[in-house]
Amino acid sequence: MHQPMLDSPIAETATPAALGFHMPAEFAPHDACWMLWPQRPDTWRYGAKPAQQAFVAVACAIAESETVFVGVNDEQYENARHQLPAHIRVVELSSNDAWMRDMGPTFLTHPDGRLAMVDWVFNAWGGLKGGLYFPWDKDKRIRTKVAEMLGIPRFEAPVVLEGGAIHVDGEGTLITTEECLLNANRNPEMGREGMETVLREYLGIDKVIWLPRGCHLDETNGHVDNLCCFVAPGQVALSWCDDAADPQAAICREALAVLESARDAKGRPLSVHKLPQPGPLTIAEDEASGLDRLDSSHPRQPGDRMAGSYVNFYIGNSVVVMPFLDPAHDEEAKAILQGLFPDKRVIGIPAREILLGGGNIHCITQQQPRGEPALSPWGQCGRRPSGATNSRPHNNKGHLPCRTTLRA
Repeated sequence: MHQPMLDSPIAETATPAALGFHMPAEFAPHDACWMLWPQRPDTWRYGAKPAQQAFVAVACAIAESETVFVGVNDEQYENARHQLPAHIRVVELSSNDAWMRDMGPTFLTHPDGRLAMVDWVFNAWGGLKGGLYFPWDKDKRIRTKVAEMLGIPRFEAPVVLEGGAIHVDGEGTLITTEECLLNANRNPEMGREGMETVLREYLGIDKVIWLPRGCHLDETNGHVDNLCCFVAPGQVALSWCDDAADPQAAICREALAVLESARDAKGRPLSVHKLPQPGPLTIAEDEASGLDRLDSSHPRQPGDRMAGSYVNFYIGNSVVVMPFLDPAHDEEAKAILQGLFPDKRVIGIPAREILLGGGNIHCITQQQPRGEPALSPWGQCGRRPSGATNSRPHNNKGHLPCRTTLRA
C-alpha cells in the first residue's frame, strides 16, 4: 500500500512522534557511522596531525562493523583521502570543527523502516555565553547537507541541543543532565516540563531520567555521554571515581543515587555498571604549546584538567570502540565493556589526542540506524519495487532521493 508523502499538509504541523518516528538506541543495528575530519589549529595541536591519526584509527575500527563516512573541508580533502583507507567514504562536508555527535543529525526510524532526522539548534556549546568557538556557521549547515545526501526528511526542532547531551534505550527512556539541557546558555526560558515535551515530541520517548551534573570540568556543560550511557534496555554504564577528594566522586554518587531510584519507561529498575575513571588527566606543557591561540576559541592551558571518561565509547554493529586514556585502568575498563557486550569485539584506541580537543570517541561519531529513506529513491515512501535488492538505485535512471524540511 502506498504510504502518504511526508510533505502532505499533515506533516507541516505534525511532530516526528505523531508521525510514528522515534530515536533508536545506539546498540540497535546501524547502516553507517558519520564522522568529521579535524583541522582546527586552536583545538587540535600541531595543525591537527596527531589528532588526524587518532581519527583514522577510530574510523578504521568502526569500519570493521559498518560503513563509515568522513566529512572533510575542501582544503583538507586530498589529505584525508590519502590518510583514510579506500573503504572509508570521504565526502566534502564543511565544518568549523569535528564533533559530529553534536553538530550532526539525530537520526529517527519508523516501524515500517523509514529513516528521518532531527535538526536541533546548534550554538557551539553555549553561544556567546560560554561557547567554545565562534563562528559556528558551517556546523549549523551539516544536518541539512546530510539530509540532502541521504534524501530523508529533516525535522527542525525549537531548542538548542547537542547529540552528546542525550542517550536513549530505544524503548521509551532518555537520560540527560540538568547541567546541560537546562543551562542558561542553551535554553534559558525552558524548564524541565517544557524540555520533556520537546523530547517526547521529537524523539518519541516517554520517560526522562535527569542526572544533576556531567563530568567535572566537562567543557560541554555536562554532556551525559561522558558520564553515563545505556548499554542495553534497563542497563547503564556509569563513570566511577572512588577518591573522595576528587570533585568527580560527588558527581558519581549523585548520579548513582538517581539511577538506583529510577524506573525506565517500561517500569524496570536500572542495573548500573561502573567504569573506572582514568587519571585524573591534565594537559602537559608541550601539548598546550602546540595550539594556536585565538580570542574566539576556548583556551587550553598547561595543567588544565581534562574530562577523561571510558564511558565515551561507540557501539557499532559488531564492535565497541573505546578510548585508551590511562595505562593504569585501560585494560580493566576494556574487560568490563567486553563483559557488557559479549557478542561484540571491544577495540581500544589510544585517544589522548581526541581528549586534548575536549571530547572523545563518542563525541566524534554519529550512528545512522538501519532504515530506508522516508522519501525513497523509487518515489514510494520506504517501499522498494518487487525484486529490488539495493537501498539505492545503481544509476540515475531511478528517481533521485527527495528531501523535505518539516517544522512542527
